[in-house]
Amino acid sequence: MEGDGCDGGGGGRRPSPGPALALRGALMAASGGGRLLAAPYREPGDDGLFVFDCVNAEKPTLGNQGQDGKQTDKGSDDILAFAFSPSGGYFALTDDNKRLILFRTKPSWECVSIRCVTRRCTSLVITAAEDKILVADKSGDVYSYSITEPQADGKLELGHLSLLLDVALSPDDRYILTADRDEKIRISLANAPYFIVSFCLGHREFVSKIFVIPNYPDLLLSASGDSTLRLWEYKSGEEVYCCHLSSVCGTEAAKTDQKYTVSRITYCCQGGFVAILFDCIPTVYVFQLDAVAKQLVYKQQISLKHKGWDIAFEETGDLWMLQEDSEAPLQLYRPCDGQWKLVTDDRGLQKMTKYLKDNWAVFEGFVGAESYYSNLYKASFEDMDTYLQKKEEKLQQKKKKRQDLQHGANGQTKKVKTEESSL
Repeated sequence: MEGDGCDGGGGGRRPSPGPALALRGALMAASGGGRLLAAPYREPGDDGLFVFDCVNAEKPTLGNQGQDGKQTDKGSDDILAFAFSPSGGYFALTDDNKRLILFRTKPSWECVSIRCVTRRCTSLVITAAEDKILVADKSGDVYSYSITEPQADGKLELGHLSLLLDVALSPDDRYILTADRDEKIRISLANAPYFIVSFCLGHREFVSKIFVIPNYPDLLLSASGDSTLRLWEYKSGEEVYCCHLSSVCGTEAAKTDQKYTVSRITYCCQGGFVAILFDCIPTVYVFQLDAVAKQLVYKQQISLKHKGWDIAFEETGDLWMLQEDSEAPLQLYRPCDGQWKLVTDDRGLQKMTKYLKDNWAVFEGFVGAESYYSNLYKASFEDMDTYLQKKEEKLQQKKKKRQDLQHGANGQTKKVKTEESSL
């Protein structure tokens, strides 16, 4: 669910984003539904598993009201977004019940606070200073929540006019980067978010993911429903590279009836490797960043037997995958001679696989779930004739509805003049 840092990633009601995975140092976290599972995956032994169920979490003190004081509809307890802090010392999540839950992970996991958020959230990130959590929501706003004052209310930082899909920070906390449904990436000053530094414009569909390259902090990587990966010098808003994923995916992505959206980006500083996962096909693609030439070099395609939910790099370059398979929910690929190869005898893999299989019930409901992004694409028509036909059908439906309403209670039709021009 997060893709930050050098050691891995990760109208109506939208589908849940589904199960997610994150790594930070020696810690691994995975979520399914409303349950969080976390453990030091590289330590021997079966102890150390931390389990948190949102269904049992304290309800927000504002009851059925959001932070804005308005009545809210009750949601599920599904986890919508989560992230580790850069050091791994903190972890935050938001759920469908509009709660922001903060944990301290060292020396052991403990819940620090549970706060109410204004709207359902789509993404969150913790500052490098580890003093704030930035939360993006479906109404287009970004709120900040203090870590040093864990009970304090959130503060509105900035707003878009459309649904936000991702939020990121520059490694020095100077810039807030936000991506929305309307193809825009906005760069704002963190200490004065009303001041817009630049826009990164060029995507032709919603921007699904953004990621600031931690060891090349002037570069931003973005993905979109337009099936492209783009590299930006984000402070100036200049696009420096565009990869059309259809050229990488070959005939599979050339299908005109299928949408291809990057749902996850994860990065490994060691070697500058970028891995991406699609929302709709069981395939992971690996690229290498050439920071001098400012481009991505395709390295490998990894085909999965089952749909992937999330991916995350370790610092060492090991690549973890969470997938919808009850027998092997985790897969581990290790770099060898420039290619990532499947590993099955890793103790950390065996340990975490056992934890996930023991809790498979919370993941099961997401097997075969609908696309998280399918309803975000712009409506389109094959040609003008189709458009005009649909328009005429709607006009006739409105006309018929109006005529039906003109019938009296005694069943007799009232004579009224139909105003064709108003339609």
